[in-house]
Amino acid sequence: MKFTGISLGCGNFGGVGSAPEFFGQGIPEDEAFAIMDRAWENGIRWFDTADAYGGGRSEEFIGRWRAARAPDGLVITTKVFHSTVGNLDDFGLAPQRIKRQVEGSLGRLGVDRIDLYLAHEPDPGTTIDDTVACFEALVAEGLIGAWGLSNYDDAGITDALRYGRPALVQNPYSLLDRSDEDGVLPLCRANAIPYVPFGPLSGGWLTGKYRRGEPFPPGSRMTQRPGPYERFVDDRVFDGLDRLRAEADARGIGMAALAFAWVLASSGVTGAVCGPNRASQLDPILAARDIVLSPADRDRIASFFS
Repeated sequence: MKFTGISLGCGNFGGVGSAPEFFGQGIPEDEAFAIMDRAWENGIRWFDTADAYGGGRSEEFIGRWRAARAPDGLVITTKVFHSTVGNLDDFGLAPQRIKRQVEGSLGRLGVDRIDLYLAHEPDPGTTIDDTVACFEALVAEGLIGAWGLSNYDDAGITDALRYGRPALVQNPYSLLDRSDEDGVLPLCRANAIPYVPFGPLSGGWLTGKYRRGEPFPPGSRMTQRPGPYERFVDDRVFDGLDRLRAEADARGIGMAALAFAWVLASSGVTGAVCGPNRASQLDPILAARDIVLSPADRDRIASFFS
């Protein structure tokens, strides 16, 4: 199976990512259904989640949507590493834990087989050969279709390649986070590993919602989980956002659509994960599919944040 194109990120269904303090919050089930409906109606056939998103609620929402809609051809990615509910000390990629967690994911999703199963991040307490061997065993048992890696650097991916072949790498990548360009992306290209990043809008920063000298919008990432994004509160970033806004205005499109299109146009990128909080937020993502950027366009836009 080839993993390409736009994937619907379901990380805020029933929570805010894997953060235990937000389990039960985030996007409620009715809005999650509306988002999935709109994505499906517009040709998005690949949903991305994790066992820990919302403490398991994200998988449950997808499972109930799937049971209600009976979609034909839905592809599901889920991930393992973080704790879900009940025991916050239960995390990692030990084989016995993976086997236990995959059974929980299968039950919540209501499927007999997970299309793509990712290690959500490296586990320093478990050797990569043990983790890969467990993933390969799950493929042989028919419980997963393929496995991959998320939040791994080029050294971690190289280690994994000694024992098996990841079907996909999923790391953060955007105009504001280009760290993978020097190591991970060239490695993925050299080994023909699909690279499908998350965070193409950098937690909403590339949508234009955050403005210099203005309070952060209520309910935004910067008022809930600002930690990963605090480094963007910088005049250099705001200057780049001003230039991105002017470029988008000149093209008659939104900033989010342009930023997402920039990621899709990047060398070695085979798709991207979008994470709307409302069904209407899918509109710029859908628009991005029709935006054509030349290599020169892409380099010039990248220079806005250099």
